[in-house]
Amino acid sequence: MLHFQKWKLILVFGVVLAGFIFSIPNLIPASTLQELPSWVPKKQVNLGLDLQGGAHLLYQIDEKELVEDWLGTIRGDVRETLRTSRIGYTDLTLNVAGRSVSVRIRKPEDMDKAVTELKKLAVPIGNDVFGGFSGYDLEVTRNGSDGVTLAVTEPGLNNRISAAIQASIETIRRRVDAFGTTEPSIQRQGRNRILVQVPGVSDVERLKGLIGETGKLEFKLVDPSANAAEVAASKKVPPGDELVYSSDDPPVPYVLKDQVLVSGENLVDAQPGFDSRTGEPVVTFRFDAAGAKRFGRVTQENVGLPFAIVLDNKVISAPVIREPILGGTGQISGNFSVQEANDLSVLLRSGALPAKLTVIEERTVGASLGADSIESGKKAAIAGLVLVVVFMFLAYGLFGLFANLALIINIAMIFAVLSLMGATLTLPGIAGIVLVIGIAVDANVLINERIREEIRSGKSPFAAVDAGYARALTTIIDSNVTTLIAVLVLFWLGSGPVRGFAVTLTIGILTSMFTAVTVTRMMVAYWLRRARPKFVPI
Repeated sequence: MLHFQKWKLILVFGVVLAGFIFSIPNLIPASTLQELPSWVPKKQVNLGLDLQGGAHLLYQIDEKELVEDWLGTIRGDVRETLRTSRIGYTDLTLNVAGRSVSVRIRKPEDMDKAVTELKKLAVPIGNDVFGGFSGYDLEVTRNGSDGVTLAVTEPGLNNRISAAIQASIETIRRRVDAFGTTEPSIQRQGRNRILVQVPGVSDVERLKGLIGETGKLEFKLVDPSANAAEVAASKKVPPGDELVYSSDDPPVPYVLKDQVLVSGENLVDAQPGFDSRTGEPVVTFRFDAAGAKRFGRVTQENVGLPFAIVLDNKVISAPVIREPILGGTGQISGNFSVQEANDLSVLLRSGALPAKLTVIEERTVGASLGADSIESGKKAAIAGLVLVVVFMFLAYGLFGLFANLALIINIAMIFAVLSLMGATLTLPGIAGIVLVIGIAVDANVLINERIREEIRSGKSPFAAVDAGYARALTTIIDSNVTTLIAVLVLFWLGSGPVRGFAVTLTIGILTSMFTAVTVTRMMVAYWLRRARPKFVPI
């Protein structure tokens, strides 16, 4: 146990040296690190929301809007299916409260065919390798002698909400990343909620606006035959049209054709820029091949007519088509500020949210509170470290000194691993480090007590130390493995700060096993060969 081959010595020394190299950047201010050469390690442990301040936002997805959009899609699918199958129908309506779409078939002889074709619209839920079959998202039933009803099932709704939550998380992540923050925490909570924690952000209102906007972009033609002011006053919207207001203050009414010419789904890029003629901030956009073709055809057929650019059911610009736009690119102008143009481009690039998100809980953690937390954590860690170091030295003398040196190496390795992982350190994470300080010397206590027993039995210093390490190894591994199991369960079932605690503790346990079993053993072996003592000062 006390013999080390040369390659093992080099490997252990290299790991310890790397631990110090990659942990040192955490002691240097970020501004100073940026001035150092590029080859110098610069990764630091990110501080969590509770340590550096920031925003804590809990969003809830609008299930009603989600169901309305879904039912609208189902209605369109029913219309397309019946037309393709050449089945006459009437009274195609949707019932939001009943979460269903109903239709009446004109000819009784077409009923069986209609039901068969409409059942094809139902999609199986969970029918894959990893999940069992849970039913269909739609239930297609006869309604009287000539009616068919397509009702949303509970498994279908749950599956739709889950998909919408996942899509919303990805969209929010793209928007927050564009905001310029580091290590945001975005995760699902419960059935229809999303928790967003963004450390270090100062402009919370801008962040809320960027996240909460649905980002649904549509291009529609303005109805030139309708007087928008009169329609707004009378609330009598012509068939096939819709009344939409602008985002101005006060809002300006527009009467638009309800047909969507091109949607934001066809956008592949959007960037802030400046108009070459006026110098005002604008947003330039680019369509994919299908969108460019459709946009080009629409502008070619409607030269001289106004069309509206609608974002989240608000008109942000309504220019006149001067000439066909065939290149698939264009720009949006609307008296934007530079920041508004930048935020709008972020919204368009990140894609639209599946449904509206509403803030139901908001907390802002100030930087001063975070500084207090860091200071408290430092005091706890230093106090714990000092007490453990003093105890080990008083209890085991020189061997306690070896354990203390290994403890310092262990702490450096923890921060090195956290830095390389790009992990976020929270207050529970600091608690995990304080706990690791105690756990790290636990293995050395077991080894040293075992060495004492071997010395009492009359063995020589070399034999006692060798037997102490050999016989304590199994106990050390067993105790740490059982702790790891509990910690992994915490990580699996926990979320947020609990996971941060579990990650820090897991890294600390693994590094403490390395330092206790390998580093201290190497120190003791080197001391024994150099000093060749007659007795062990333990």
